[in-house]
Amino acid sequence: MGSADSLTAVRDDIGPGALSDSFAIDPFPGAPRRSGRDGTARTAPVLPAPPILERLAACAEAADLTGEPDREAVAVLRESGLLALAVPKCYGGAGAAAVALNTCVEQVASVNASAAIMLFQHCAVTSRIVENGSPAQHREVLPKLADGRWLAASAWSESGAGADKKNLATRAHRTPEGDWLLDGAKSFTTSAGLADVYLVLAQTVDEAPAAASRDTGYGSAGQTFFLVPGEHPGLVPDTTMRLTGMRGSATGFVSVRECVVPDSARLGATGVAASIIARVRDSGASLGAVAVGIAQAALDAAHAHAGRRGLYAHQAVRHRLVDLATQVEAARAVVERAGRRSSAAPGMTTLHSKLAASEAAERVVADVARFLGSAGYVETHPINRFGRDARAVALMGPTNDLCKELVSLPWNR
Repeated sequence: MGSADSLTAVRDDIGPGALSDSFAIDPFPGAPRRSGRDGTARTAPVLPAPPILERLAACAEAADLTGEPDREAVAVLRESGLLALAVPKCYGGAGAAAVALNTCVEQVASVNASAAIMLFQHCAVTSRIVENGSPAQHREVLPKLADGRWLAASAWSESGAGADKKNLATRAHRTPEGDWLLDGAKSFTTSAGLADVYLVLAQTVDEAPAAASRDTGYGSAGQTFFLVPGEHPGLVPDTTMRLTGMRGSATGFVSVRECVVPDSARLGATGVAASIIARVRDSGASLGAVAVGIAQAALDAAHAHAGRRGLYAHQAVRHRLVDLATQVEAARAVVERAGRRSSAAPGMTTLHSKLAASEAAERVVADVARFLGSAGYVETHPINRFGRDARAVALMGPTNDLCKELVSLPWNR
């Protein structure tokens, strides 16, 4: 579902500059522009405010029933200030570090996992722009991502490309005028049809630089990133995909057919997307945060059940809940360690955090479902949504199997 990029530290060397083409003036002509209710810039809160979490919780129930894209949740995210987390302060953002990002994502996931993955993907794309964008892209795009006018999404996955994105069918060709012609179809794109800008991964015909030829385990040489506005001619979202979990995340298809973008839509150098992807995991922002939030929600449901039924008097019940809480705390700890980037190999720790937290979330949810008994075996009980959402985290890129491959790949060199 989209690409599980991570947030990187905000660079200190971002400065003003200009590009020589018209895209530097307005790289996204015709795109919708949104502002806050009062027209003023918003600053991202340290943590989501309780009223925001309450509104997102209400959205989660409704979206899970219908399976439709959760537009209300996106509206709440735009108003909340959370979309500014990964944007540097000099562009109106919060400049949040990975620990803060993980904490915010966890808290959102504890009430609405679909909103959490949309928030995470937005921050991931924002971070890629911060790292690799031109000064003109910074000036034009980052303020819009910060104040909620724009929601960002990543369009990397394809049917048949493999979890490691090595066999892309989407192509980008140079036109005689120096533009790029994109053609292809993406699948499992989170926020499809809701996003205002997409980070599209395409195979470029140009010869890849030698530095990009080394196998990184994710992506391949000759791939390039492009920023494409949601209403750009030739980009067409399709939200007919119906998922079992994360049903409000608007995860669907995005096609780019005869989609012409200027060269200044390119993010980073031509052919080096794989090297950009390889640096993602060093950031410390982890999809494990989504899993921890889901696991915490399941644990909260178990405590609510125990309280209603007067089960705390039983030692066996208390100890069972302690065992569940220990698993949640352990998962939270490894995600926090990933965010702090304090290990000898931060990138590996981020991969381990996704594996540990997602697997723990599935175990915790399953154990809570058994603990609830028949009370949880009804369609409307949220424990069923938690189970479907927890399964989805393991399938998000990099999938858990790919995480294991990325961790073990250096052993075979």
